[in-house]
Amino acid sequence: MTRYNQRIDFTPAISPLRRQITFLCVITMGICFTGGCRSLLGQQRNSSPENPVSQADRVAADGNQNPIAQVSGESPLTKAPSLTAPEAEESLNEKTAAATKQVLNFIQGRQQENSQRAGELYREADGQFKIASSKQAEDRIDTFQSAADLFASAAEASPGTALEQDALFMQAESLFFAENYRAATETYQTLQKNFPRNRHIDRVASRLFSISDYWIGTVAGGKNSWFKVNLSDNKRPRYDANGHAIRVLDQIRFDDPTGRLADDATMRAASEYLRQKKYTDADEFLTDLRESFPDSEHLFLAHMLGIQCKLELYAGPAYSGLVLEEADKLVQQTRERFPAKMQDKSNSESVAMAAAEIAFHRAGRYAYRAKYRERQKKYGAARVYYNLLLKEYPNTPQAETARTRLAEIEKYPDVPKQRLSWLQKVFPDQEKSIPLETKQPSSNPSETKLR
Repeated sequence: MTRYNQRIDFTPAISPLRRQITFLCVITMGICFTGGCRSLLGQQRNSSPENPVSQADRVAADGNQNPIAQVSGESPLTKAPSLTAPEAEESLNEKTAAATKQVLNFIQGRQQENSQRAGELYREADGQFKIASSKQAEDRIDTFQSAADLFASAAEASPGTALEQDALFMQAESLFFAENYRAATETYQTLQKNFPRNRHIDRVASRLFSISDYWIGTVAGGKNSWFKVNLSDNKRPRYDANGHAIRVLDQIRFDDPTGRLADDATMRAASEYLRQKKYTDADEFLTDLRESFPDSEHLFLAHMLGIQCKLELYAGPAYSGLVLEEADKLVQQTRERFPAKMQDKSNSESVAMAAAEIAFHRAGRYAYRAKYRERQKKYGAARVYYNLLLKEYPNTPQAETARTRLAEIEKYPDVPKQRLSWLQKVFPDQEKSIPLETKQPSSNPSETKLR
């Protein structure tokens, strides 16, 4: 279920020279931020060859700074080595990467990484969120949107932290209440991707399920329009609302397969595929529901709809009958696993009608094969199929036809008489092969030598 969409970029083309100049500027700014020289990196210059520092000078310098050395007169160089590993200094590559990231954040207009600033932004956004809850109509939506922007900045300023996790969730919540469901869905999914086991996973699944259900209901209840692209409504995707809704439902199952909404999302997607008459996809989701969620409240409905899907997928007697076998198994499982449901007259009648339809199609397959043998004048094989039809499905409409045809072809031979049989003697089908003869037995009884 992968769809590749080609993105058209309308930005003006940049000349190679201009691109090179921009690249050099970025590199130069990165070097400035990292401190290309040792003095900016905070490293002290080594003493020049003209003025070397002696060991005594170092000891004296340490003695001036070390009160223990001053009192005892012992050199700090003679102390026992510490068992604590020294703190690793940040490498030049790490500093360069951090500085480059700062430059890119500045160019893109993103917040710089700063935990203290992130906390301030989060508190400010939380205040906006509370204020928005008490407002009405348009003011409420605008305030929620402002809160979402502040939460986004807080998340950018604290990447990989618990604060980012909460900020992303509150950003998505703000967009949800601002009725920007498209952006809210993207933010919820970003949270699930960056923090697969976050503490908001149940609430996120609930929100995504509500949004996808809204999209499905909007499409199902709306009128078809020749213009399929949405350019103004933030509540819906740009295009293909049905497809986006089903992908969101499938993502819910993937993110939390043992969650309380995983089976609900599976059934909702299957129902939508059934509405669209995409029976292959619907059958795939229903099969997954029956196999992966044996304790689901939708299990009985999954069996009933699964029988319907199998019958819809049957293409006729000239094609495979595997789906009929699967449908028959589902009928038997439904009767065995849900005896209480079978007490309901409507359910029992539906299952009985499905079983009768399966028998009708299977009898039709026997009749189709028998007619095919009749056209070849292989009446013996035709009689075999007609007899099987009467034995296994005597109450089907094809059974009466089978009885009539058996009476009519009774006098015909099992196989047709071979025409121009004398040609077979002149031009045999194949020559008789001369068998290999063992001339001398081998010393190994399991082997023989051929000459």
